Amino acid sequence: MKESNLVILAERIATAAHAGQFRRGGKTPYIEHPKSVVSRVGSDPDAQIVAWLHDVVEDTGVDLDELREKGIPARCLEAIRLVTKVEGIGYEPYLDKIAESPLATKVKIADMISNLADNPSRKQLKKYARGLVILTRDL
Repeated sequence: MKESNLVILAERIATAAHAGQFRRGGKTPYIEHPKSVVSRVGSDPDAQIVAWLHDVVEDTGVDLDELREKGIPARCLEAIRLVTKVEGIGYEPYLDKIAESPLATKVKIADMISNLADNPSRKQLKKYARGLVILTRDL
C-alpha cells in the first residue's frame, strides 16, 4: 500500500476508534488531539501514521494485532507500542524506551507539545517539561 494511502487508513482507524470520546472539559472531540499531533510531525508519512494512531491502543478497544491486520507497517506498530503506556511502568522508564526509537520520539514530542497547547494543569506542565528534557537530551 502506498504511504499516502496508509496515512489515510490511519486517520480513518483513529477517527472510528475515538468516535464518541472527548478531550478535557468534554466539549472537544478527541480526534482533534491526534490531528494536532499529526500537524506537528511534518511530512514524514510514518510519523503521520503513528501520530494518528498514538492513543488508539491505549484509549480504545483496538490492539496492535488489529492494526497489523488492517495493514499498518511493522515499523509504525513498533513506535505505537512504545508510545502506549503500560500499567506498572514509571514515567521516566517509559520515556527512556521511547527515546530508543527516533520515530516514537518524534511523535511523543509532538504529542507533548499538543498537550501543552491544550490548557494543561500545573502538574501536566511539570510532567511534560521533564519529559521533553528526557526525550531531547540526545538531540
